[in-house]
Amino acid sequence: MWNNNNDNLCLRLSVLSFLQYGIWGCYLISLGLFLGVEQLGQYIGWFYSIQGIVSLLLPPLMGVVADRWIPAQRLLSLCHLFSAVGMGGCFIYGISSSGHIDISILIILYTISVAFYMPTIALYNAVTLSALKNVGYDAVKVFPKIRPWGTVGFICAMWLVDLTGFKSTASQFGLSAALGVLLSLYALSLPPCPVSASKGHKTLRQAMGVDALVLFRQRKMALFFVFCVLLGVCLQIANGYASPYLEAWGSVSEYADSFMVRHSVILTSMSQMSETFCFLLIPFFMRRFGIKIVMLIALVAWSLRFLFFAVGNPADGFYFIILSMIIYGVAFDFFNISASLFVDAETTPDTRSSAQGLLMMMSNGFGSTIGMLAVQSVVNHYVPQIRSVEGWDICWYIFAAYAFVVALLFMTVFPATRKKS
Repeated sequence: MWNNNNDNLCLRLSVLSFLQYGIWGCYLISLGLFLGVEQLGQYIGWFYSIQGIVSLLLPPLMGVVADRWIPAQRLLSLCHLFSAVGMGGCFIYGISSSGHIDISILIILYTISVAFYMPTIALYNAVTLSALKNVGYDAVKVFPKIRPWGTVGFICAMWLVDLTGFKSTASQFGLSAALGVLLSLYALSLPPCPVSASKGHKTLRQAMGVDALVLFRQRKMALFFVFCVLLGVCLQIANGYASPYLEAWGSVSEYADSFMVRHSVILTSMSQMSETFCFLLIPFFMRRFGIKIVMLIALVAWSLRFLFFAVGNPADGFYFIILSMIIYGVAFDFFNISASLFVDAETTPDTRSSAQGLLMMMSNGFGSTIGMLAVQSVVNHYVPQIRSVEGWDICWYIFAAYAFVVALLFMTVFPATRKKS
């Protein structure tokens, strides 16, 4: 797998990956539960939209800083330290003010944390790839063996906050902050990343994908980015609302002690497990059907994921909940990977990197942000009490119908693309 001389480096980078995504896994899925318990469920959409808002500017900005002035491993350390401070503030304030939390204070602390965490995802990639290349590894071959440890870390963090009972308390923030401080220190021990002395390094304008806006002159690319926004609406729905929905079944006495209610976060972790497996299916589907069909499959999968939530329950409909978790891998992976490949295939080398930045801006930035605010309005309208099961089925039907309509539009108006090997 790795040669004996540098296997220690690969182990260290695997630990980095585990911690990087373990920090996120402490709260990303369970945050909605905490807000529901604190009678702040009507603000769930705002918290998840913040993630999209800060992703529009901070990651490309930090990327330029790492290229020009501060080595990536040091900037990674600083960002995790500042993020941990914000998350630690959420923990301290949440514990000390439980039952009387001022939403504005919590959102400010959370925004500080997320604003510094989101850039670390790209910085983590930069540090890992740089370290591998510096010792002569083929990063394309070795990185896929390291990155899955991030998913393992995310899942382990989910299980930990579930089994400890942190999933519905501010302690999840404390655990995330502790891991953040640990990673901040750990990053300083990693191999140094060179700062580019060249005048040809990427500008902030290029990093944000602004140079790729010229692609909107092409009808196919303009349609593609519009659909990225429309599909981006689906990306954070389950992260914010799946666990609160599953635990809402606890309001029904016969289901109060069911596995789905007691261990909703562990159950949701099946989505991440599915994501890891479905990644392996993409090469076959891309070769066999082409990008358009693969993206269409992703849209239909999103619709089915929400539909299965609508018809599921902790008893005779439990298998629908399981199916919803399994199909998440298809919905998430098939869109993200095929979209990146489509952009790579349809752009020229001078706009390719900018186009990838534009893709992230459209889907994870605008799409996710607009989507979560719209979803929050739907949930707040149809669910009178977020910890009660009443009204949840209507919401999931609406989300399923939305994804299905987008799939029909995509199938109808988006031009066919040739199959890619």
